[in-house]
Amino acid sequence: MPQRRRAHWSTILVAMGTPITRDHLLKLRLAHHFPMNDDGATASVVGTVSRMLAMQAQEFGQALWAIGSRARNASRTDVLAVLDSAEVVRSYPIRGTLHFVRPADLRWMLSLTAERMIRSAARRLGELELDQYTLDSARDLALEVLAGGMALERNDFLETLNRAGISTANQRGYHIIWYLAQKSIICWGPPQGTQQALVLLDEWAPETGRPDREEALRRFVLGYFTGHGPATVQDFVWWSKLTVADAKRGLALARSELTEYVYDGVSYWASPAAADVQQVQDGLLLAGYDEYVLGYADRSPTLPAEYASRIMVSNNGVFRAALVMDGRVVGTWRKNTSARTAVIEPFAESGISDAHAFGSAIRAHDRFLAS
Repeated sequence: MPQRRRAHWSTILVAMGTPITRDHLLKLRLAHHFPMNDDGATASVVGTVSRMLAMQAQEFGQALWAIGSRARNASRTDVLAVLDSAEVVRSYPIRGTLHFVRPADLRWMLSLTAERMIRSAARRLGELELDQYTLDSARDLALEVLAGGMALERNDFLETLNRAGISTANQRGYHIIWYLAQKSIICWGPPQGTQQALVLLDEWAPETGRPDREEALRRFVLGYFTGHGPATVQDFVWWSKLTVADAKRGLALARSELTEYVYDGVSYWASPAAADVQQVQDGLLLAGYDEYVLGYADRSPTLPAEYASRIMVSNNGVFRAALVMDGRVVGTWRKNTSARTAVIEPFAESGISDAHAFGSAIRAHDRFLAS
């Protein structure tokens, strides 16, 4: 008897949505990431982070531009001011990786992700001899030295740990900070120089209540697809690192608030509001690690396979700053520090030979840095 093929979990929910082409998918995805109002204005800094739910912020300077490229009229100073006001914080809500997120969202996200992330890191913590006693001692010290609104830059905080007999050598310092953030003790708060300082989360951004688990799952799914759609459930599971069961439960709770599309036989979920968008931004300068590229398990619609190795440097996990045209990655770009402007480097195969197509984005980036 022939064996019956087992359906992939991402297609367990029968695809019943509107069929779309790749071009339509990319137009909708641009509308989710870079929405434009009728007057051409885009969301505020806080509104941008809220709509995206969480934005990769591993490289601080690039992460500021990831926000600025979406809140198009915002300057670097505007983004830093929002960080200084505690309306947006930087922590590790998903995948154990730094992201910008609103404080109100951070706590319920960590309630769903932190314990799984800590369990997955148990072996590494053991290798570093970071046992529970040591981690608890670091927590108690952080609560003491950061109390009363104190903020310490990274090196000062690590030196405080060292003076107390808690060694930060061999990546122990990084993992201590990571663990305390997973436990909602600390977060990265006020900007200091080219980075941020560590603060106590409950003092920097006091809790105002959080949803129950069911509502948190609904918000998680809805938030991801509102900022990243159209995307698949598999994309969401990769991005959030929730279990498949939790992802399916969240989708069931949020399904009535989303639109289903079908591309290549697979269901993609999106915000209904994006369907009415007629005008989308194009000729984009993405930040390094930008959600438009990084935020999916399957990046093939936006990042052609022949370009992938030039954007994703696999040996060290770096995502280069990318050029996007017609929704697809077509090159890279870099800052010319001396001239304070962006220099584009299209891939030869893309057929783009000059900067004209990216002129508006270059000017926007220059204004972002200048003000």
